[in-house]
Amino acid sequence: MEFSLSTLLTSTRLLQRSIGIFFFTLILSLCSIESTVIVNVTTAGYKLGLEVPNAEIEGSPNKDGKGQSDWEYQAINFPDSIANSSKFLQGIDSYKRYKGDVKLVKKLGVDFIDYLLLGLEFFQGVDHYNKLINKLLKKGIKPSVTIFHFDMPQSLEEKYGGYLSHSFVNDLKDYSDFCFKTFGDRIKHWVTINEPKILSLFGYENGWAPPGRCSLPNMGCTRGGNSSTEPYIAAHNLILAHAAVYKLYKEKYQEEQGGEVGIALNINYYEPYDSKSLEDQAAAKRLLDFHLGWFVEPIVFGDYPKSMRELVKDRLPIFSEEQKVMLKGAYDFLGINYYLSSYAQNSPNSRVGVIPHHAVDALALELDSKIGVRLGYPETGGYPNGLRKLLEFIKEKYQDPIIYICENGVKENENSRPREESLNDLYRITFLLRHLNAVNKAIK
Repeated sequence: MEFSLSTLLTSTRLLQRSIGIFFFTLILSLCSIESTVIVNVTTAGYKLGLEVPNAEIEGSPNKDGKGQSDWEYQAINFPDSIANSSKFLQGIDSYKRYKGDVKLVKKLGVDFIDYLLLGLEFFQGVDHYNKLINKLLKKGIKPSVTIFHFDMPQSLEEKYGGYLSHSFVNDLKDYSDFCFKTFGDRIKHWVTINEPKILSLFGYENGWAPPGRCSLPNMGCTRGGNSSTEPYIAAHNLILAHAAVYKLYKEKYQEEQGGEVGIALNINYYEPYDSKSLEDQAAAKRLLDFHLGWFVEPIVFGDYPKSMRELVKDRLPIFSEEQKVMLKGAYDFLGINYYLSSYAQNSPNSRVGVIPHHAVDALALELDSKIGVRLGYPETGGYPNGLRKLLEFIKEKYQDPIIYICENGVKENENSRPREESLNDLYRITFLLRHLNAVNKAIK
């Protein structure tokens, strides 16, 4: 069995440490200049790379005219909603130290890096990213760009309600137009939006992320909201925004620039809790519809999954016929962010006595263990076989798309170990090797 999974990038989240050393959490990826980088792995026929979300590493939140993001607003005004009450002020100070960072990345032997472009409101921000892109290319490192990775300008949240407004679609299209025109002569890989599901659910169902809107009890609701409808409205506009950006690039830039455009989606794989139960098997399929199909089916087939239409009913927005035409085929590749899998158990009474919302709409429970045993490898976490099955599922159901694995990895729980001990990183090496092996099986 052959996959059109032509490239595998290992994405690396640069976690903080502001002393001249990058502390990498390795992740399988190809998405975001947020910072994705590629390394040749000739024996397997795919490539490895790095991903770096700029909000986590750059610092300098007020430098060169950059406006306040919704995350910065959240951290300042609702500090209890952010772990350790962090303020996004410094990261590893990469905005100022990018030249040294590029040298360190080059030492790793990588040849592709993925960044998010921030602070383009003023010429100084444009100048910074031009210098960064040119320096990467000079070092033989191919930059990739994620246009939108979580950082909504707070001014747009206040002006028209962010993702809840169709105005976001037009604004992201205009912003992308500027990015394509300014950097497209050198950038050949574009991700429109990273993890729209997180933006929709964490921002509007449980309030764990900006703008903190929700109506469920005992959640992170800070600014009102409606957990039954707003996640679906936000997702609807994010999907339309992706398609509008794709259409723009295809019609105006692709022939001349020769790049590709896709979207990055975070997804678990779901195994039936009882593998012999037809009800649990159906529940697993519904969860894949509600988490993966929610965003993939509109851009592959032109509409939401049938199961979502049947269960969510009029809370799920409708695409016009014109929008369906724009949506269908609006991708050159699909980016997948995979970390773990869950068990799926049929739960026909999930919505009884609760506010209807996405977490219960599929009438299925997501469980991470069975009889006290976690799914996958308990010593390192993760379920590599789930990644293999997910790739095979996408290939078979969604017309064999090109797939980039944008994120995969495991966090380090112990941050106080000496550097030498930390570099002997068998824990994460084992995790990644198992997942690489799973991908290799899927390709073959």
